[in-house]
Amino acid sequence: MTAPKTDVANQARSALEAGLADYIDYLRVERGSSKNTVDAYRRDLTAWVAWLADEHNVNAPDQVERGLVEAYQAHLHDEGKAATSIQRAVSAIKGLHKFLYVDGLAEKLPTSEVKAPRKPQRLPETISVEKAFELLDQPFPETPIGMRDKTMLEVLYGCGLRVSELAGLDLSACYLDAGFLRIFGKGSKERLVPIVGSALVALRTYLDEGRPFLHLTSSAASQDPRAVFLNARGGRISRQSIFNVVERCGAAVGIAGLHPHVLRHAFASHMLAGGADLRVLQEILGHADISTTQIYTHVDREHIREEYYLSHPRAHL
Repeated sequence: MTAPKTDVANQARSALEAGLADYIDYLRVERGSSKNTVDAYRRDLTAWVAWLADEHNVNAPDQVERGLVEAYQAHLHDEGKAATSIQRAVSAIKGLHKFLYVDGLAEKLPTSEVKAPRKPQRLPETISVEKAFELLDQPFPETPIGMRDKTMLEVLYGCGLRVSELAGLDLSACYLDAGFLRIFGKGSKERLVPIVGSALVALRTYLDEGRPFLHLTSSAASQDPRAVFLNARGGRISRQSIFNVVERCGAAVGIAGLHPHVLRHAFASHMLAGGADLRVLQEILGHADISTTQIYTHVDREHIREEYYLSHPRAHL
């Protein structure tokens, strides 16, 4: 007896969705991808699978053709998605279908010749050395929260950490006498990051005088004994709370819309302008590919060009 057409479609769609679920598990468990990466892939791929089913009645892996992937790119473009968002979605789609093919869940690889849109090279947003000093030297409340906020800014700028790395920093990863932090970055890759100068002083002060107060005045249920940076309830501070602190402190010195990654960019561009070796900077930032680090050389060239324009007597002729 032939199954009803709707049942066949549901079974086929379930197979594609099951393949998606398997791929997400693979990213999370075997690849060790971060929660943020897994969540982004899940969103992009759920939208892709839904579009295939709703717009083209495509529900099985082997029903997917190269033309559908290219049509989906055009669909995202028509929706006004940024090139970077489209590139991320296509990368996720290529990863999914390669996984299905290699695992024997699909007999063909429809994405083998699909090219993602070229990602426009944008110079990282940054701030000047003067503005960085103004940000860090502004008056902070002489309270545990004030000490925490100043220290987070100092460590973001002084060590070039990602916001997720700052939020995830544990006490056991702080080797202050040696002047290093042990950081677990993208894909749980470990690296040692130097911490010296004002960032080290601020972190020591916060750990001695600020954090104990936040930890002891909170309820046992909300405490996180491992975390360096705590919220007012003694739990690990969230990424969003760090964003809020950075934006508020930036606004206080006239830097509108400041976010943590700007301080990471500032760290990199200011280090490079000060003569830091590109390979050393790559290691500190945790970049897998040096081409990612090299974009900061463009920032430095922009600075050189600006200085020339302001200083050379014939630059304005």
